[in-house]
Amino acid sequence: MEFYNTLSNKLEKFLPLEKNKVKMYVCGPTVYNYIHLGNARPIIVFDILARYFKYKNYEVEFVQNFTDIDDKIINRANEEKLSCEEITKKYIDGFFEDVKKLNILSDVKRPKVTENIYEIIETIKKLIDNGFAYEKDGDVYFEVKKYSEYGKLSNQKVDELEAGARIDISKIKRNPLDFVLWKSKKENEPSYESPWGKGRPGWHIECSTMSQKYLGDTFDIHGGGQDLIFPHHENEIAQSKCAYHGNFANYWLHNGFVQIDGDKMSKSTGNFFLLREILEKFSGNVIRFFMVSTHYRKPINFSFEALKDTRKTLENVINAMKKFEDAINLTKENLFGNKNSFEKIKEFDEKFVLAMDEDMNTPQALATIFEQIKYTNKLLTKFEDRKDVICEIKSSYESLKNKIENVLGIKLESEKKFEKSSELTDKLIDLLLEVRKDARIEKNFKLSDKIRDSLKNLGIEIKDAKDGSTSYNFKE
Repeated sequence: MEFYNTLSNKLEKFLPLEKNKVKMYVCGPTVYNYIHLGNARPIIVFDILARYFKYKNYEVEFVQNFTDIDDKIINRANEEKLSCEEITKKYIDGFFEDVKKLNILSDVKRPKVTENIYEIIETIKKLIDNGFAYEKDGDVYFEVKKYSEYGKLSNQKVDELEAGARIDISKIKRNPLDFVLWKSKKENEPSYESPWGKGRPGWHIECSTMSQKYLGDTFDIHGGGQDLIFPHHENEIAQSKCAYHGNFANYWLHNGFVQIDGDKMSKSTGNFFLLREILEKFSGNVIRFFMVSTHYRKPINFSFEALKDTRKTLENVINAMKKFEDAINLTKENLFGNKNSFEKIKEFDEKFVLAMDEDMNTPQALATIFEQIKYTNKLLTKFEDRKDVICEIKSSYESLKNKIENVLGIKLESEKKFEKSSELTDKLIDLLLEVRKDARIEKNFKLSDKIRDSLKNLGIEIKDAKDGSTSYNFKE
C-alpha cells in the first residue's frame, strides 16, 4: 500500500507503527454552521480509507474532532443572540443528521475542544517549559524561529514567510510569524481559567492536544483538506514535536478542493452549497459515488448536472446488482463456493486492491467494479442450465457487494424516490420562473417580485441574465 505523503512530496510505502493496526487523525469541522459539500469531501475520503483498512483486516483507531470554541462561533452566537453552547449543539446535531445520510462509520472518536481544555493547557505549559513558547499580557505564543523545521510540510522558508508577513503593529509578538496558543479573555467571550489568566485556546493547539491524547506522541496518518496544510497543519507539527518530542504523524494525506466553476467551495466567500440542501435532492449514496469518481487529491467540480449523471450511473449499478440477486434467489439448489473458487472473480478483487493500494485510486477501483459487473452480466445469459455458473454469479455478487457497500460505503438502494422528487422540484421551480417571466413582460412587477422573494425565503436564489434568461441556486 502506498500513499502520497505531503511531508515528503512523494509516494511512500505505508508501514504502520503496529502490525495490522492504523491510527488516524483527521481535522473536523468548526461548528458555527451546517457543513457544506467541501467539508463533506474529507469526511467521505477518510471514511473510505478507514473502511479499506478494515477490508484488509486492520484494526482502525480513527479520531476526528469538533472545534466548538472559535471566533466564528462567537460571532454566530452574537448574531443569533444565543450562547456558544447553544450554537455548537445546534450544528453538531446537524452534523450527525447530515453524515448519517452519507453512511459514515459510527466508531469514530469525535472529541470536542471544550472537553479538553485541561489537556490543552498542559500542552501549552510543556511548550513554555521546553523554551518554544512565551506569554505576553495573558496571551501565549509559539516562537516559530525556535523550531528549525518550520515550513517543511508546506515547503516554505521562514525567511520568505517573514518577508511577506504583515508587521504586527501591537509589537506584542516577538516575530510576525509567531502564532497564538492561548488568547486572553475579551468582553462577552467564553473563557477558562489558566496559569496566564482567563482565556481560551488558539485553533492550532487544539488538534495537537487531542491527537496526542487519543493516539499518542506518534501515530500513522493525519488527514484533512489541502487548505489546512498552511498554517494549520504546519503549526500542529511544530507544536506537537516541540511539546512531546515524538514524530507526530508519519503520513500526511490531503484531499483536493470541491469547486464551483473552478473556484474553491468556501463559506467565507459565500461560494458553497450546504450538504443538507443537496441531500434534499440527492441521496448520500449519489454524493459518495460522485466523490469516489475523482481521485481524492484532485479538485472536483460540483454541479447539479454532474450529480444527475452520477445518479444515472449508480442506478445502473443498482439495477445490475438486483438482477444478480434475483438470479441467485431463483435457484432452488444449495450454492457452494466462494470468490476464491473462481479465478476471474479473484482477479477482479486483486485489481481492486491494486487500485486502492496505489494512493487510494478510487476511480480505478470503480473501473474494476464496472468491468466485473459487465463480466457477471455475461454469465447471466447462460446460467439457467449450469449450476457452476450460478455459483460464480453468487460469488461475484458477494464480491461486488462487499467492495461497493463495505469499502466505498455506497448502499445498494434504489434512487427512484430521490429522482422523482428532484424532477418534480425542478419542474415546479421552472413553472414559477415562467410565470415570473410573463409577469415581467406584462410589467406586473409586484407579482414578479413576490415570486422572487418567496423563492428566496425557501432558500432558492434566482439570477436574471442580460439575455432574458433566469437561473437559480439553492442557498442557505
